[in-house]
Parts: sequence; structure tokens; C-alpha cells
Amino acid sequence: MDLSIVVPVYNEQENIKSVYEAVCNAIIPLKKKWELVLVDDGSSDGSLQEMKTIAQKDAEHVRVIVFRRNFGQTAAIAAGIDHSTGDVVVLCDADMQNDPADIPMMLEKLNEGYDVVSGWRYDRQDKFLTRVLPSFLANKLISSVTGVHLHDYGCTLKAYRREILSGFHLYGEMHRFIPVYANSVGAKIAEVRVHHHARKYGKAKYGLERTFKVILDLFTVKFLTTFANKPIYLFGGLGIALILAGGLVLLYLFIRRVWFQVSVTATPWFLISVTSVIMGFQSVLNGFIAELLVRTYHESQNKPTYTIRSIINGSSTKSTGKE
Repeated sequence: MDLSIVVPVYNEQENIKSVYEAVCNAIIPLKKKWELVLVDDGSSDGSLQEMKTIAQKDAEHVRVIVFRRNFGQTAAIAAGIDHSTGDVVVLCDADMQNDPADIPMMLEKLNEGYDVVSGWRYDRQDKFLTRVLPSFLANKLISSVTGVHLHDYGCTLKAYRREILSGFHLYGEMHRFIPVYANSVGAKIAEVRVHHHARKYGKAKYGLERTFKVILDLFTVKFLTTFANKPIYLFGGLGIALILAGGLVLLYLFIRRVWFQVSVTATPWFLISVTSVIMGFQSVLNGFIAELLVRTYHESQNKPTYTIRSIINGSSTKSTGKE
């Protein structure tokens, strides 16, 4: 299979047929082997029946994954990826705000040597205060913290090479951070402007509260991509900082006691500094324990600590598929 288009669906009855037709119009002219993987995320309207009808009419290209209940967009995307077989995986929303007509352009960008092509809703057709502004601020924060600078992390329309998606699991709202995980294994990432349309049918599934969830997930992503293999750098660094701060305060209290006869225990800074030193030692010890856990994780499952793009032997280059 050359191409898999994964579409998470939750109460999008009026849009399913339009999504299928738009995908067909965009992909059929490419003369590729393709599949459309629709994931029903516990829809309570007629979405599932619409998907079944399409799958019966086009059994060659359409596959439907049905959840027992609503697990969320990230889980639906993860299931779609797991049950797809294409060398290239394209993610797309079911609300017809993403335009499948942009997929061929994104595939051309992949062919230029990129591993990830991320869509940028340059002219976004959403409410400014509740959708556009929070998204803009969140994108700035994510880019600053992760070092992967994209204008639009929230755009579902993205194209990935299959090998980039292996080696990690998605939780929470983590699907938007896939480019960050991909960057951590050396993927080449490009961003392209894509069309964005106003929603015609159904209701938006997310509001302002989603921004706060994304910010919380950002802490997890930062830890996993920066300190997962060397947690001692985080815990040890924090511990040393606490020990030094506490030690300096204790030194100050000692000098003040010797030279100015001021009681050490007469100020709360004594307890604060002692507590700081103790917490610093505990943080360093936690770092050692985390290091042991990381080594157990890698060695017990034979997890590699590196990724290879290709192996060059003389004039030939062999792709390993391990990214």
C-alpha cells in the first residue's frame, strides 16, 4: 500500500460522504495504491452507518474501525495508524475544514526528501477569540519549548512516512506533538500552507479548555524528548541547584553568627536552607533511580538508543526503515 489516509470521526454524519468523495477526487488521479481508514470514536449520531455504507460500496479502499465508546481524537488517530498499511500516512479531520485536495501537494513535498509535512491553516476560518487566538499563543509556546518551530500544531492535516510513526505511543492530546517526537529521531520536517474552510455541518468538538490540556501535555512531551534517556540531567541539575542555594544560605547564616553574634535559628532561613539541601539530595537520588529505570527499559526490551536513516556501502545506499 502506497498511501493511507486516516480520518478520526466523532458525530460527523453530514460530512462523511463529502470527506470520502473529496479524498477520491484528490487521490485517484495519482495512480497510487491507497486506503481510507475511518475511525468511529463512539459517535452517537448516524456517522457509523454512513461509514458502513461507504465501506460496503468501496470495500477495496475503505476500512472502518469502530470504538466501543468515545476515547478521544488522539486514541482514534493512534488506532487508525495501527490499522493502516501505507508507506505514507496522512491524517485528516472529518469536519471538511481540512481540504483533502491539499494531499497531493503534501505528497510532492515528501518526495523532496522530507519525513513529515505539516499543514498550516494560513487563512483560518474559525472564531478569533475562542479558537484562533488561543491556538496562536499555544503554537508560539510549543515552538519555543520544544525547539520545533511550526505555525500550526493544531492542524490535523499532516503527512508522515511510516517509519517515523514507530517507536512511541500516543496519549492525551499527544497527536499534535507527533512532529516533536519525529524531530527527536532526526526527521526532516516541512510546513506548507493548506486551505481551511468554515464548518458547514455539525458542531466543533473542542473549545477553549483544550488549550489548557495541550499546555499540560507539553510538559510531558518536553520531558520525554529531552530527558527520557538521561533523567539525571533534570533531577540532578535541580538537586545541585537546591544544594548550592541551601549551602550558600547556611554559609551566610554561619558567617553572621560568628562575626555578628546573630542566632542562626532566629530566622526562618535556617529551616528553609536545610530543607533545600535535603530536597537537593533527594532529587539527585531520584535521578539515579530514574537512570536505573531507563536502562532497565531499554535493555529489557532491546530498545535502541539511536536511529539510522540509511547505510551507505560504496556507491549504494540502503534505507533501514528505522526512524
